[in-house]
Amino acid sequence: MVSQDKVAPDLSAAIARLGEMIHEAGNIVPFTGAGISTECGIPDFRSPGGLWTKNRPIPFDEFLASQEARNESWRRRFAMMDEFGGAKPGRGHRALASLYRAGKVPGVVTQNIDNLHQASGFAAEHVIELHGNTTYAHCLDCGTDYTLAWVRERMDAGNGCAPDCPSCGGFIKTATISFGQAMPEAAMRRAEELTVGCDLFLAIGSSLQVWPAAGFPLMAKRNGARLVIINREPTDFDAAADLVVHQDIGTVLEPFIVH
Repeated sequence: MVSQDKVAPDLSAAIARLGEMIHEAGNIVPFTGAGISTECGIPDFRSPGGLWTKNRPIPFDEFLASQEARNESWRRRFAMMDEFGGAKPGRGHRALASLYRAGKVPGVVTQNIDNLHQASGFAAEHVIELHGNTTYAHCLDCGTDYTLAWVRERMDAGNGCAPDCPSCGGFIKTATISFGQAMPEAAMRRAEELTVGCDLFLAIGSSLQVWPAAGFPLMAKRNGARLVIINREPTDFDAAADLVVHQDIGTVLEPFIVH
């Protein structure tokens, strides 16, 4: 059970308490999940109507083994681009970017693949993407990067067949981490460094169900940081938090936007 003194009783109390904690903190690390981007028009994966309720995820080994799986993976990617490609950073992204510009946030750790933190003003090297980035592609063998427009052009010219790498013949995939694919070691190390060095950890819009990424909030808590969880729905880690806010993310963070 979550202690009731940890759960903000209403929106104004939540914002006031969060403001106090941000003011008192010297080193804040935000950890963001799909919930911060839903107001931007990008649905999450797990909720009713989410992306995983419409399409079964394609595991990495299936992507490697089947041309049809690669074709289908790219068909889905371009359908998403047509529907959500114009998304802009929301209030949550802009609030975190304000804290970043103020020197409070050295970097953001994200499970998201939508590039909206970069678009909000974070330098790319300060966005730690645990699950990769869906706005470009690369060869799984030689690492050559490709634009999505290039892949789409080749697929259109090849009757919907996903192209292989012209340089080495390897498979080309969005720069994301699929089920069964190894987590990016450098990003995981950097996320751990930020987590153990912070004094305030903000878990925002994440169900905290996907491991190993979900372990960072508890890592921060064990290393002496305060833990805030902002999410519409309860999480399994609410009991460990110093402040729990079950309110709309954009509304909670909007007061911290500095124009």
